[in-house]
Amino acid sequence: MCEKYPNSVLTENRSGETEVRSLKWKGEFAVLEYLDPKSLERSDKKKKLVLKKENGEFEEYFIIPTKQENKDLLITPKEKSRKYSFWDKDREKVVEL
Repeated sequence: MCEKYPNSVLTENRSGETEVRSLKWKGEFAVLEYLDPKSLERSDKKKKLVLKKENGEFEEYFIIPTKQENKDLLITPKEKSRKYSFWDKDREKVVEL
């Protein structure tokens, strides 16, 4: 049926129809968590996923845990940053994406 594409890029959706997984863009990413500045313990359960495209643009999402196990909600923030700096607590220094 889809002889044009290798099986490795084909998938089946919920309706049972075949789809092709196609690259929209690629780049780097970071997952950020929010810590209390005094204790460096997590202050919030939410995380942020920051994706840096090859062209330097960013896409970002808050990852909000739900009550259902193994399910998280991605939310696009209202305001987006143009540059990302964050604290790397393992190396104890500022890192940029």
